[in-house]
Amino acid sequence: MAARETPCAMPGMTSRAGSIVNNVVYLDGRHSASPATLAETFQLLEGQPGSMAWIGLYRPAEGQLMDAAGQLGLHELAVEDAITAHQRPKLERYDDTLFVVLRSADYRDDTERVEFGELHLFVGPSFVLTVRHGDTPDLAGVRRRLENQPHLLRLGPEAVLYAVLDAVVDGYTPVVAGLRNDIEEIETEVFSRDPNASRRIYELSREVMEFQRATHPLLTILDSLSSGFAKYGIDEELRRHLRDVADHATVVVEQADSFRGMLAAILSVNTTLVTQAQNEEMRRLAEASNAQNEQIKRISSWAAILFAPTLIGTIYGMNFRHMPELNWLWGYPFALLLMALVCAGLYLVFRRRGWL
Repeated sequence: MAARETPCAMPGMTSRAGSIVNNVVYLDGRHSASPATLAETFQLLEGQPGSMAWIGLYRPAEGQLMDAAGQLGLHELAVEDAITAHQRPKLERYDDTLFVVLRSADYRDDTERVEFGELHLFVGPSFVLTVRHGDTPDLAGVRRRLENQPHLLRLGPEAVLYAVLDAVVDGYTPVVAGLRNDIEEIETEVFSRDPNASRRIYELSREVMEFQRATHPLLTILDSLSSGFAKYGIDEELRRHLRDVADHATVVVEQADSFRGMLAAILSVNTTLVTQAQNEEMRRLAEASNAQNEQIKRISSWAAILFAPTLIGTIYGMNFRHMPELNWLWGYPFALLLMALVCAGLYLVFRRRGWL
């Protein structure tokens, strides 16, 4: 795997310039010099007509970026955006300088998450200034590929811009594969009634939305560049290169859109399955509750039936001296008959109501 450009101090640079990862001057498409300071870079550009500088910064300090902007004549609004970062992908032209914001993406297999980076490019007549706010994309690999193709590199800063665009779009391919695999796993989890499926659908939907925000504006950027082919006399080779990048970007955007639709459908299915499971659980609870009610009715009915003779026996068992029927010859049979009639009456009432 190609090594990434990482911050390093170059000879003759102050500690504040520690975020310059590369500073190279090219002449006729070939490596001409690696100046130790930006001041030397600008001197070489002035002394070598037709040369081009490619300066790479990694999370630069505000003062360092302002110094470079002053010497390159960058517009203050573009510099402010580059300092602030967290910008949406866009393309803006300030006089003869292009300011491009790109969002890179990297799929992490260990965490099954998509990590996003941000890259700003200032493309002038004789320079390219790249400002990275993340670990991706791997500009060292882009630089090596271009240095191995001097016929492209001699076409100027636009060749660097298109090569970086190509690298960013190519970096989306593993992300698309990773998201597709995650969606397939979620489908399995949904139909296996995994309780964590809803949470994972939500998290993946957020990643897909963020991926769409990174990729959708690319089509506008590429269209804007294509519309300027004739006006700015872009070489035919670069035109073909950009059209290829646009084709790949269109495929990525369509796939991202399809992922959004698939996740919406999966979420709908998951909601339906969860609702069905809840309804089944409620039905089982209702059946259990009905069964309990039936038991309670039976117990209550028999308790009422048994309470009647108990009440009658209790009343006649008080043995008060002047209590009626105590000395009656038919008192005992009458009490038994009364108990039987009351119990039979209650039994018929409860039976008619379906409690027994």
